[in-house]
Amino acid sequence: MFGHTNPVDIFFQIIVLLFAICVHESAHAWMANRLGDPTAKMLGRVSLNPLVHIDPFGTIIMPLILIVLGFPPFGWAKPTPVDTRNFKNLVKDDILTSVAGPVSNFITAFLAVIALAILWHGSGMAIGSQTRSADIATPLAKLFYDAMYINVILAVFNLIPLPPLDGSHVIRHFLSYNALRVYDRMGYAGLVVIMFILPMLGISIIGAIIAPFLAFYEILLALFLGGR
Repeated sequence: MFGHTNPVDIFFQIIVLLFAICVHESAHAWMANRLGDPTAKMLGRVSLNPLVHIDPFGTIIMPLILIVLGFPPFGWAKPTPVDTRNFKNLVKDDILTSVAGPVSNFITAFLAVIALAILWHGSGMAIGSQTRSADIATPLAKLFYDAMYINVILAVFNLIPLPPLDGSHVIRHFLSYNALRVYDRMGYAGLVVIMFILPMLGISIIGAIIAPFLAFYEILLALFLGGR
């Protein structure tokens, strides 16, 4: 699926990642506004325009390097500003705002599955018996296939309960003040370890976490394609 240096493949993956990140950040901003904090909305962050979300290194350079090196594309946007003082229920509203991003990516991945099924049934194109090594027949199907994978990867990664990822906002509300200080301090180090140190030792914790979710969407796709 990934690891291709074909310029068309790289272009598609960058476009899909940009869109996935925009959906993710827009969902944070939309949910925060819905729950009483208009900060991000006033800054124009409830938008799919990548220009309002792009972090030059995290959104462009890092994903491009990873794709060229043969790794799944990964990146980040400018953090969506949230003023939790505007929330009526701090814990519930902060958690809902945080998980809105990953949920939006799961939904986008599901819509990509639906789109692939419509294309397959409508055109009769061959996607192959094994979804992951599929021979995508059209550029549009290739785009949706990438969208399924990249959105799942982005969603699951952000749910890892380590700062500054979205999953940490769920954990932090249940920690004491002293535990929270340790969590914030050690969390960033833990993220560096699982992202860079362990992969250098041949241990891919992130890959192991993401794999079941990717498998679920592959099975879902196979079902929509009639079990083929």
